[in-house]
Amino acid sequence: MILLGHSFYMLADIVMATSIHIPKPLLEAVDRKARALKMSRNRLILRALERELTPGSDWSPGFFEQLSAIDSETAAAVDELLASVRGARTSKPPNRPHPG
Repeated sequence: MILLGHSFYMLADIVMATSIHIPKPLLEAVDRKARALKMSRNRLILRALERELTPGSDWSPGFFEQLSAIDSETAAAVDELLASVRGARTSKPPNRPHPG
């Protein structure tokens, strides 16, 4: 049984070559991001795919339906909170260069 687990991890390290077609603007953005992270394009794409395919990385079923199904008391409380936050906001004047 331990051998099976060990074999699985050995097989997980086998790399399969593939090719995909990526629009040029997206590929350029991938290259910029990879350079900024100091990693290869391949490694960045692998990380993105792993993150996308990891269980639990997406919204659970019914998440948005639960958010939209709120009672009127909760909705009124949220509206009151939002109005309070908006009323407490202050705007800073724009930064202007000093003449000089």
